[in-house]
Amino acid sequence: ALCPDALGACVAGHRSAEPGHAAAVAHLGLRPLVDLELRLGEGTGALLALPLVQGAVRVLHEVATFDSAGVSEKDAGA
Repeated sequence: ALCPDALGACVAGHRSAEPGHAAAVAHLGLRPLVDLELRLGEGTGALLALPLVQGAVRVLHEVATFDSAGVSEKDAGA
């Protein structure tokens, strides 16, 4: 059994071409990041999705917000 609290930290890296995988992902309520029709069974889809997850983490932690960048309102001339 999977701890329900763990699902918040789960990412479905890809959608496998295997029918059982689609059922498992749907049951967990996850949305795969990519669908490359892989059925290699070696974690290749997860490995290919890893840069997407890493990039998302970097955006969340490193990209300035409007407040931190000192943007107070939209420039009327833009």
